[in-house]
Amino acid sequence: MRIVVGVSGGVDSSVAAYLLKQQGHEVIGLFMVNWEEQDGQCTAEEDFEDVKRVCAKIGIPYFSVNYAKEYYERVFTYFLEEYKKGRTPNPDVLCNREVKFGPFLEQAIKLGADKIATGHYAKKIEKDGKYYLAKADDLNKDQSYFLNQLNQKQLASVIFPLENIDKPQVRDIARELELSTAEKKDSTGICFIGERNFKKFLQTFLPAQKGKILDLEGNEVGTHDGLMYYTLGQRRGLNIGGRKGGNGQRWFVVKKDLDSNILYVTQGEDDVLYSDGLYASGMNWIPEIPTQKEFECFAKFRYRQPDQKVRVTILNDNEIKVDFVERQRAITPGQFVVLYNEEGLCLGGGTIDKSFNN
Repeated sequence: MRIVVGVSGGVDSSVAAYLLKQQGHEVIGLFMVNWEEQDGQCTAEEDFEDVKRVCAKIGIPYFSVNYAKEYYERVFTYFLEEYKKGRTPNPDVLCNREVKFGPFLEQAIKLGADKIATGHYAKKIEKDGKYYLAKADDLNKDQSYFLNQLNQKQLASVIFPLENIDKPQVRDIARELELSTAEKKDSTGICFIGERNFKKFLQTFLPAQKGKILDLEGNEVGTHDGLMYYTLGQRRGLNIGGRKGGNGQRWFVVKKDLDSNILYVTQGEDDVLYSDGLYASGMNWIPEIPTQKEFECFAKFRYRQPDQKVRVTILNDNEIKVDFVERQRAITPGQFVVLYNEEGLCLGGGTIDKSFNN
């Protein structure tokens, strides 16, 4: 089988490519350049050098493709629009749907690929002619959350070579092969844009408007640099810790008022940030919309969060209401709610629009 692997210059995709080669497949590496700039912040050149070294070591051909235009139009403009609305987007989810499983898949088909593969920690299950997304065996690294927007065609085309092995094993394999990526640290920055001073980066695209920081009694306690730089529950970077008259506890963000350009904060871990449920839209169902309009399942509201028991009400093909069994902290509009059943199958996900209290 001819398989085109998305090689990023990281250890996971390196080992994924090696494992497929060991299984006897014809493997081709495809490196995507999805961001271009001249300030030295983007690591694409450095990553491609690692791709060259890894592919030479394991003995597979490799190509580089430039999707900077597609990434900007399909992912980054959405990212900026969400920040303009005062929301906190998750571009990695959209990047998977719109780039890694979009133009990348099309390019792989042009190269005669039977399948594509990625270094994601996730699992694909085929049952009754339908494809299901499931959690990887390594639950600590499971990335099914970021793949919640994939459709049947995209799932049909992909292989996840790391579905049954954990991260320490991946590192061990890379060390044994003496791959240049063996000790390379995991990327934690924005998908394809990398790690950087986020506030400085955002300032180059969106004009910031300073405003007041008020406590919940309406007292002015400081000045913010622009509402887009803050997210619900945030504690760091508020620069109001030493204010007189406080109770000595840490301040954190509880609300953003876009119309008045006011950031609301409070002190201590009180009840303000907790909610009973949420509304979400843009639902993508895997493999199809459930027949029951109301059902119980599990949900994540952010990556690496333990599963939370919820009750879902399907409002229409696009929207759901989610009631929490236990109240949840800092539900953030713009992030994704991702649903799972008891077996760890991903039912799908959508964008959080707002939280509510009963």
